[in-house]
Amino acid sequence: MGRIFKYLKARQWLYVFFCFVFVVLGVCLELKMPDYMSKITMLVETPGSEMSEVLKQGGMMLLCAVGSMITIIVTSFFAAKVGAGISKTLRDNVYNKVMDFSMEEIGRFSTASLINRTTNDITQVQMLFVMGLSMVIKAPIMAVWAIIKIADKNLQWTTATAVAVGVLILMLLTLMIFAVPRFKKIQTLTDNLNRVTREQLNGIRVVRAYNAESYQEEKFKVANNALTNNNLVVQRLMAIIGPVMTLISSGLSVAVYWIGVILIENAAVTDKLTIFSDMVVFTNYAMQVIMSFMMFAMVFILFPRAQVSAKRILEVLDCDPRIKDGMGCDKVAATKGSIEFNKVSFRYPDAGSDAISDISFKAGKGETVAIIGATGSGKTTLINLIPRLFDVTGGEVLVDGVNVKDYTLEELRDKIGYISQKAILFSGSVESNIGYGGGNRPQATEDDIKKAAKIAQSDDFISKMPDGYASRIAQGGTNVSGGQKQRISIARAIARKPEILIFDDSFSALDYKTDRALRQALEDSLKDTTRVIVAQRIGTIRNADKIIVLEHGKVVGIGKHDDLLKNCEVYKEIAESQLSKEELANG
Repeated sequence: MGRIFKYLKARQWLYVFFCFVFVVLGVCLELKMPDYMSKITMLVETPGSEMSEVLKQGGMMLLCAVGSMITIIVTSFFAAKVGAGISKTLRDNVYNKVMDFSMEEIGRFSTASLINRTTNDITQVQMLFVMGLSMVIKAPIMAVWAIIKIADKNLQWTTATAVAVGVLILMLLTLMIFAVPRFKKIQTLTDNLNRVTREQLNGIRVVRAYNAESYQEEKFKVANNALTNNNLVVQRLMAIIGPVMTLISSGLSVAVYWIGVILIENAAVTDKLTIFSDMVVFTNYAMQVIMSFMMFAMVFILFPRAQVSAKRILEVLDCDPRIKDGMGCDKVAATKGSIEFNKVSFRYPDAGSDAISDISFKAGKGETVAIIGATGSGKTTLINLIPRLFDVTGGEVLVDGVNVKDYTLEELRDKIGYISQKAILFSGSVESNIGYGGGNRPQATEDDIKKAAKIAQSDDFISKMPDGYASRIAQGGTNVSGGQKQRISIARAIARKPEILIFDDSFSALDYKTDRALRQALEDSLKDTTRVIVAQRIGTIRNADKIIVLEHGKVVGIGKHDDLLKNCEVYKEIAESQLSKEELANG
């Protein structure tokens, strides 16, 4: 938890200092009030006392109370500034760190957990700063100061206070033993609940199509009950604190007055008033001691969960991304848009064998390279190595003659337009989704966006939308069809004007006519752009300059369509499963 403090900025440390100053001032004013109360008691019980003097002491006591209230308000203000500031800093740092994660780190933490760490965990830390900062400073100062004030008053009263404090500490230690382990489980159980909820919402269409609502409700119920039961145990344990604190404080007051009655009864007449006055003062100071430990109890309720949250936040911040920027490339490529795989192998983390192995091929500027193979043969894995979504475990991948590891990630990805297997659209307008491909480059112009849309065969349906290119896209693109999402995604990559276009099975939702028109437009308009196409349909790739056939993660054939029909049995089987002999013969 202590390491979180290093994320406090200079201004926030200044606010912490102000908190300390105003807390000390507030404690001073609070502990001054019993002295004025003692004087008022003496004046009231002393015959012949002037009312003006009583009012004067009462006025001073009122000023102390008002001053104490003001210090509490100011302290709360600065504590809130500190809490909000550290929360903002942590959110920025966690978000930026996650943006640097490779797919390996994201898979290790899980998306649901990363969302929870960025929101709920940081909120727990913020609450500790806001509520705990004043208490953590105030409690020990008030306790020590109050104990010093009462230490020499009376041995019996001091003993009663010590017994009350001992019982209080024993209660807090007992609760800590039973509650802290439960606090540590809360965040993990919350992660699990978020994961189940997110999974169900993402797959809501499948759930409804298979009438699996009852099954999913049961999954949610199990996760929800686990979190609820854990929280119930924790809250029941915490609920003990209030009544016990009330019992202890009330019991201490009774003990002080009971001892005081005995002392007054046995004292000389001249000493009775002094003892009574001391009893009133001692009762107030003793309550201040108990209040200090009550503050510790409040912090105790917040601290364990915040400590767990801080640990989870630091796990993200301390995680070293496996994929890092290279030194940057100042070399000017002789031929832009070239790709080379040199004996490349890759194995997923914790996998038992390589997903792909010993892959070698070259693609020159403006060439169309197609990759085909059975499901699970490594097609998507292969192309994900080009933009360094994963790093090779053997061999090297070169873009423009330079190892991709030597580029900064920004340099490398500026060269590439990537259309993923699952079309992803963002909430906003059609125009903003297509222009999104600009990345760190200047925003694509209106002409660039419309040109890209025409190449991607999406201009027709966009023009028919209510507001054309200004039409809204719902979150996740739920208000457009699968084929429309794919075409907008393709337009987004084209608007980027990249050297290399990567299509990861991006034509699967298109009909044959649109597929053919789109490929022809790419050929006519992007002659100098290298195209890497992963596809399942022979019709999509048959005219490619180079077709790479994969089986079980290895290359079993490279060449043009006609050559592979003659020389590659795997390709021939795929082709014959999709096209008749007459179609193959006639091209």
